Amino acid sequence: MEDPASTANQADFAQASSALAYPRPPEVAEFAQALIHTRQTVLPRRLGEPGPGALELQTILKAAAAAPDHHRLMPWRFVLVPAVARARLGEAFASALAERDPSASAEQIAQAREKAERAPLLMLAIVRGRDEDGEIPPAERLVSAGCAIQNMLLMAHALGYGAALTSGKAMNSTPLRALFNLGENEQALCFVSVGTTIKTKPIPLRPDIGRYVSELTI
Repeated sequence: MEDPASTANQADFAQASSALAYPRPPEVAEFAQALIHTRQTVLPRRLGEPGPGALELQTILKAAAAAPDHHRLMPWRFVLVPAVARARLGEAFASALAERDPSASAEQIAQAREKAERAPLLMLAIVRGRDEDGEIPPAERLVSAGCAIQNMLLMAHALGYGAALTSGKAMNSTPLRALFNLGENEQALCFVSVGTTIKTKPIPLRPDIGRYVSELTI
C-alpha cells in the first residue's frame, strides 16, 4: 500500500519543481542569494522560545534529505533531544568533563550541565564513516553530512529562526557516545540548535572570493 505521507511529499516536490522550471525568474536567484548571505551563527544562549512547531520541524528535517549522497548511503543521522531528555544530556556533559578533568570545580560541572538546556530545538548530528560500502570514503560521507546540516540551517533561516552548530571536547567522550548509542563507525559531529533569535549581531564580513578560489595553471 502506498504511503499517503510519501505521496503528499512527492506532490509537494513536483509543485516546487514546476515553480523552478527553466527559465527561472530572476527573483529565485535573488532570494537564494539573500537567504545564503544573511544566514549567520546565533549561539545557543541567544536562542529562545518559541522554537519551530511540529510542521516547521518536519520542513527543516526534510531539507537534510536533499543533500548530495553518493550511492544513497545516507551516512548521517540526527537525534532530537527533547526537553524531557535534556537532564540526561546535561549529566553526560558533566560526566565527560569530570573524566577528562578530575580537578574540575563544582561550578564548572554545573556549567557543563547547563549547556544542555539551551535553545528550544536541539539535535545531534552523527556521521557513519564506514560500512559495507567500501567505495565511499569517510571524507565524502563527511561532505554529505555537512551539506545535510547546511540545508537544515538554511531552511531554519528561511522560516525565521536562528541556529548554530556547537561541538566541544565531550563529543567523543564515553558518556556521550553511550547516551546516543553510537556505533563503532559512527562519530558525533556537532549539535544543531534552533530557536528564536533573542539578540542579534551584525552579519560578519564574508571573505573575498580571491581568498578561497584559485585557477589551475598549466
